[in-house]
Amino acid sequence: MPDKNTEPNKYIELNAFLKVKLITPTGGQAKLLIRSGAIKVNGEVETRNGKKLRAGDIIEYQEKKYVVEEEMMR
Repeated sequence: MPDKNTEPNKYIELNAFLKVKLITPTGGQAKLLIRSGAIKVNGEVETRNGKKLRAGDIIEYQEKKYVVEEEMMR
């Protein structure tokens, strides 16, 4: 669940998050992975590359969970 104490305008896009966490090395690979339906955001399959993630969001890929941290956002 998103952190309610974070600024509402701060976010990181899903494709950028995957690159920062080294889940994919390139934006093109991130795009393909997202569009394939392999990524979940807060428990739901997400197929939008530019999905805005907020602090506290939980990303799932291959049974691993990653939490969006405020330091990652712009």
